[in-house]
Amino acid sequence: MERIPILRMGPLLLVTIQVDMHDRLAMTLQEDLTDRIVKDRAKGVLIDISALDIVDSFIGRMISNTAAMAKILDAKTVVVGMQPAVAITLVELGLALEGVITALNVERGIAMLEHNT
Repeated sequence: MERIPILRMGPLLLVTIQVDMHDRLAMTLQEDLTDRIVKDRAKGVLIDISALDIVDSFIGRMISNTAAMAKILDAKTVVVGMQPAVAITLVELGLALEGVITALNVERGIAMLEHNT
């Protein structure tokens, strides 16, 4: 089964999505990530979506739900690298990604997480 790697960087977890997301992969990532937050006692999660050209409503909700789950597990989530077309699509779909902090790139995302943890 295909999985997206989750890297540990001190108290943070880094997820770089470099493949086209489909529903099953998104659900597997969500489960893997919440498991790792608990196992590693992570204080922050950085999700890099810079390689994604398109996001559908399911993937948008998955990102939002993952951030909500991380928050319950005492970890903040920052999504980085959002392409303009993805941002436009999310707005057109009416997905506000509530609870999701965004940053332009990984460096800014890490700085935001380190400042808030």
